[in-house]
Amino acid sequence: MSEQSAEIETALAPIQSDVLAGTRHGFFTRRGGVSEGLYAGLNCGAGSGDRPEAVAENRARAATCLGLTAQALAGVHQVHSADVLHVAEPQDGARPRADGLVTATPGLALGILTADCQPVLFADREAGVIGAAHAGWRGALGGVLEATLEAMETLGASRNRISAAIGPSIGPDAYEVDAAYRDHFVAEVPESASLFKPGKPGKYLFDLPGFGLSRLRAAGVGRATWTGHCTYGAPDLFYSYRRSCHENAPDYGRLLSAIRL
Repeated sequence: MSEQSAEIETALAPIQSDVLAGTRHGFFTRRGGVSEGLYAGLNCGAGSGDRPEAVAENRARAATCLGLTAQALAGVHQVHSADVLHVAEPQDGARPRADGLVTATPGLALGILTADCQPVLFADREAGVIGAAHAGWRGALGGVLEATLEAMETLGASRNRISAAIGPSIGPDAYEVDAAYRDHFVAEVPESASLFKPGKPGKYLFDLPGFGLSRLRAAGVGRATWTGHCTYGAPDLFYSYRRSCHENAPDYGRLLSAIRL
């Protein structure tokens, strides 16, 4: 690691997961960024109303933290789908519509943006294959996690060697949903009933990271974990779409999670 990368990593202090040890990665928080006001901190979402130059600088800082240039940080235009993109070279600014990325190309990083949804990073160190997925409830229910694993396998990964880490997401004590949501979900995945617990009258609390872990484990990954960080309950560290709605805020920042070869 260069001296510059080390200094920026200290300032940004991204969250890391033990299951991805040995693979350079980070679940970045709001720390260390240049955005101001509503977006104060490390807002990496070009789709937000933040100043483009601030977002570009924040992304560059995150890339430097990973030992790369911003041009080597790949991303997608996320649409809550199960579509996965194979990235083999720098994107030159392109952002195809998808919600997962995979690569076996050294020197590339895969980035996902979230603000309550699950950012999931994957690695098969032996095969030299990595992946990243944006998994809100729609994407997770629609199969984006399984599709990312399948795409990694086409590059030589083996799912029993793959480690997967879910980063900061809305936690099980903060994600309130209505009965219609619960009924729809349980109709699609009956075993998910245990992930809902009663909340206020007519409401339930849903364990989204628990659902992500159950899907990953059922798919046969070698190791899967959640970092345990709730985006809703820590405004100094994380952006949260749901918190912004409850506060009647006009917009919100986006957190970057990234992994590189």
